[in-house]
Amino acid sequence: MTGVPASAAGGPSAAKGGPAGAVSGAAPGPAPSAPSDVVSGTAAVVPGVGVVAGAAAEADSDAKPARGKKIAAAAVNQASVWNIANLLTMLRLLLVPGFVALMLADGGYDPAWRSFAWAAFAIAMITDLFDGHLARTYNLVTDFGKIADPIADKAIMGAALICLSGLGDLPWWVTIVILGRELGITLLRFLVIRYGVIPASRGGKLKTLSQGIAVGMYILALTGWLATARFWVMAVAVVLTVVTGLDYVRQAIVLRRQGIAEREAALEETEA
Repeated sequence: MTGVPASAAGGPSAAKGGPAGAVSGAAPGPAPSAPSDVVSGTAAVVPGVGVVAGAAAEADSDAKPARGKKIAAAAVNQASVWNIANLLTMLRLLLVPGFVALMLADGGYDPAWRSFAWAAFAIAMITDLFDGHLARTYNLVTDFGKIADPIADKAIMGAALICLSGLGDLPWWVTIVILGRELGITLLRFLVIRYGVIPASRGGKLKTLSQGIAVGMYILALTGWLATARFWVMAVAVVLTVVTGLDYVRQAIVLRRQGIAEREAALEETEA
């Protein structure tokens, strides 16, 4: 019995000390890394999510102002239709039926009503001078103005010429020549617009001025030398109408030839 080794006798205490030794031995060593890795991994993921979420929030905040700017720009473009130049064009369009009513009132030969009709015609012609100038000077050019302005011009002039011819004050051939030229040149502009724009010439502006003066003189119930003078003013207007019309046709032909030549040259370059 006394020969039992001390190690055997201390076995239970050693056994008990085994785990303690393991624990005490583990104390100075590094702690298990798995839980810390999991925790640290979670910590790494969370900030990442925060960065992604922050970037998404910034992108969303950037997208919202962009959408807002587009909506604001669209609103400005829509509001620009109601600028002073377009309002003058609308006024000229509204004056057309009023002018016709005044021109034909009381059989169309009452000097007082003809004076009122002349006033409406004069306002329409004056606004025609200002709306285009305002649109170009203050950058108020809109698609509506590009379409409505020439329509208003042709409408007031056509209404005056037709009323005068219908009342027997102006030969029908004059009305046909002037309106035929205006409508023909307008159509010609649309046909060659793919090749370029035919600019307004000084002759064309002088034609418009002479037409306005001549038609205005015919609207008024003039007598004596003024009645004779208006005949010659109208003759000048008709001559300018024909001459400038032929000049526009010449410019359209030249513009079309240049456009075709440029397209052919560009096509040859691409093929080469």
